[in-house]
Amino acid sequence: MKNPLVKCILFSILLILISEITKIALDIDKLLYNTIAEKLTSQQLNHFFEFQNKWKWISYIFFPIYIVIKTSIIATVLYVGTYFFSQKEVGYNSLWNIVIKAEFIFLLVATTKIIWFYFFQTNYDLEDIQYFYPLSALNIVGYRGLETWFIYPFQTLNLFELTYWLILAYFIGKETDTNMDKGLKIVVYSYGPALLLWITTVMFFTLSYS
Repeated sequence: MKNPLVKCILFSILLILISEITKIALDIDKLLYNTIAEKLTSQQLNHFFEFQNKWKWISYIFFPIYIVIKTSIIATVLYVGTYFFSQKEVGYNSLWNIVIKAEFIFLLVATTKIIWFYFFQTNYDLEDIQYFYPLSALNIVGYRGLETWFIYPFQTLNLFELTYWLILAYFIGKETDTNMDKGLKIVVYSYGPALLLWITTVMFFTLSYS
């Protein structure tokens, strides 16, 4: 399967399936109802869930669009990195393929979340699910009492993200006919600053609207 667009669609389908399984297994609708029940009247609650169910199909369109945009941007960033740090020219589609391959590691995040709350932490609320990120720094420090604009950076510091970097490095090393160390250098000097910029942007907007 060499077509990156096909891989994006496959990844999106798996993401949607896991998302639906999460909603059912962890009873997300009930948690959402309990969270907003005190703020809305019964009529408003009914309208809210009717609206949610009516426009649920939009999320099925959003997922593929989001994945295509995200992976293509990362591939572009890595393409710039290979231009400056690789002696061999690497095609954009090859890098896009690599990025999508690496993205599959994040399906384990959602799967781990289901397993954790279904079998281990069975007493939870909507915030617990929202802020839980397995094998992350946030799980060590905890989100309660933490400034909201610090939550995303602590979520991003996780072993899945590290594995993502290493997968990118491995395949880029192969694509450039070098090794994983060279691939990691390209990832660090291209994707690294882009990720830092993204984290800073999220922190800024979170701070602004909190």
